[in-house]
Amino acid sequence: MSAERALIVGASHAGAQLAASLRQEGWVGEILLIGDESVLPYQRPPLSKAYLAGKTTLHDLAIRSSEFYAKQDIQIRDATVDSIDRSAHHLSLADGDTLTYSKLALCTGARPRRLPVPGADLTGVYYLRTAADVELIRAAAVPGSRTVIIGGGYIGLETAASLRTLGLEVTVLEATERVLERVTAPDVSAFFTRIHVDEGVTIRTGALVEALSGDGQVREVVLAGGELIPADLVIVGVGVEPNTELAAAAGLAVDDGVVIDDQARTSDPDIVAAGDCASHEMARYGRRIRLESVPSAGEQAKVAAATMCGKSKEIAALPWFWSDQYDLKLQIAGLNTGYDEVLLSGDPAQDRDFTCYYLRGGELIAADCVNRPRDFVNSKRAIAQRLPVDRAELLRAGSG
Repeated sequence: MSAERALIVGASHAGAQLAASLRQEGWVGEILLIGDESVLPYQRPPLSKAYLAGKTTLHDLAIRSSEFYAKQDIQIRDATVDSIDRSAHHLSLADGDTLTYSKLALCTGARPRRLPVPGADLTGVYYLRTAADVELIRAAAVPGSRTVIIGGGYIGLETAASLRTLGLEVTVLEATERVLERVTAPDVSAFFTRIHVDEGVTIRTGALVEALSGDGQVREVVLAGGELIPADLVIVGVGVEPNTELAAAAGLAVDDGVVIDDQARTSDPDIVAAGDCASHEMARYGRRIRLESVPSAGEQAKVAAATMCGKSKEIAALPWFWSDQYDLKLQIAGLNTGYDEVLLSGDPAQDRDFTCYYLRGGELIAADCVNRPRDFVNSKRAIAQRLPVDRAELLRAGSG
């Protein structure tokens, strides 16, 4: 066995993929994947969907089996990393142990943004990021319970859909003027509002939460202006923050994420980063972006593994995302930042399938496809290859 040792901090989607890719790229030394949950790396997107709704188990969500890690001689350790000593090439763990590394990967992910209001620490207030979070929510999710979800983004709406299927009363509070305001066009926001209202969800926009109140257990959400909304449980989904403290304390460049180049390398040539914690300059969009996307985490991890093995691969794939709500699958190709025109194929005010195309300067830059997998595949290709836009063809497109 070579004396080379690769340490991966974070048993996330990125961390699990990076460990597997290291072997594929020819790494023959030790591989140690360090995570702070006592379970195998698992898929996180289903947590707010099938897992919360009780349709799948944590075993089902494992990214790879224990047999895979054993066969590939990948060690997994449940531990917390306290600090990185770059000059000595070692990590200090919370349990007092020290581990040396030849190459280091940071896949530390992100954590839920906390709600900065009085009463946010009451019992019955939950965040949804880990399997343990979901188990706590499920235990509290008694049919008929009044649930208030703070945040009308994807996590909030997916959670609302799952809890409605479990028979809870659900109210979604969104601070801005429409749900999904930061990520979609008004037509798409209106569509998801219609669907959720039809399913019995109450949606309140322009709803600023001032405090949570209760007698140790949350009982009410207090809005600006004094209105009280009864709540048996509250779920907060107001975004995430990248876990960059470890990198920053070690002196690595950080800018809304650990800064990486096209090879997933940080400002230290022996350290790479991938996933939700990583911030990457994307030439296609002309800016530095931190993507909260499983496909992007996987691609960055594969590139990072190649870099650790001394090979040269580049992060190049088009970002894409998805969201499952009720019987709807929303698939998103590209990033719509800076769009100046929207084209609609289908009628989001009436239908349960449609595509919203986003253009900038006449170029297709993104597409939101609801129950239209063919449109999604075609849009991904057109955006990645920067194909000329045939408006009539886009409007003719449909489900497939």
